[in-house]
Amino acid sequence: MIMNRPNQTVSLALSRAAKAAGTMFALASLLCLAPAAHANLIVNGSFESVTVNNAQLGYNSTATGWSTSGYNFVFQSGSADTIGATGQYGNLKLWGPGDGSANGLPASSPDGGNYLAADGAFQVSPITQTLTNLTQGAKYTVSFWWAGAQQSGFTGATTDQWQVGFGAQTQSTAVVSLPSHGFSGWVQQVFTFTADGTSDVLSFLAIGTPSGVPPFALLDGVTVNAATPEPGTCLLMFSGLLAGAGVLRRKQRSQTKR
Repeated sequence: MIMNRPNQTVSLALSRAAKAAGTMFALASLLCLAPAAHANLIVNGSFESVTVNNAQLGYNSTATGWSTSGYNFVFQSGSADTIGATGQYGNLKLWGPGDGSANGLPASSPDGGNYLAADGAFQVSPITQTLTNLTQGAKYTVSFWWAGAQQSGFTGATTDQWQVGFGAQTQSTAVVSLPSHGFSGWVQQVFTFTADGTSDVLSFLAIGTPSGVPPFALLDGVTVNAATPEPGTCLLMFSGLLAGAGVLRRKQRSQTKR
């Protein structure tokens, strides 16, 4: 019977370990360096799919995937300061160039098309959507465009912000302060949340002041994606693999010298 010498057995084990380390390094590279390809988990995040445009959600219109009972409207591009929207108390517009305020309100958000406008001081109620196929404990990024505006026909300074809920967690945007008949301009916001379970409720609640001069918070382009690894996590991963590879090389050189 021919027996392998001890150094040959060790060399074979080191070779297999090196191959395994190479495989792990390749997988880490794919995870940290490849472009993210996560699917958007939100439905109708741009509010393009509605039963009736320029209308009040939960009253005379619905938006696919979303639920709400608040004083919340969907405007088509170019309609907020021109033809307005129809709700339970009649026609509603926002201040803009189309109705006498040179505040810079554009036809649509940077996302284009429809957008949501929610009263933050009257019949306030969130707009919600249940997210499914989540991984409990995993991190998810919620990205959206938002702005502050005021209902046409009213006068007075206002404030606006969004409170965003994800399961049991909440985060809020900054508060924007507007002059009478004002518009804040669109900005993009990104929050990171940790999933409580395999499904969580995503909610957007408009918060505005004061009552009686309706402050409206605008929303569009909502996306929810699995968060990519943070740069620090990838750095630690690569550092550990490189250190392990160095140990293997030193052991292989030591075996070669014997």
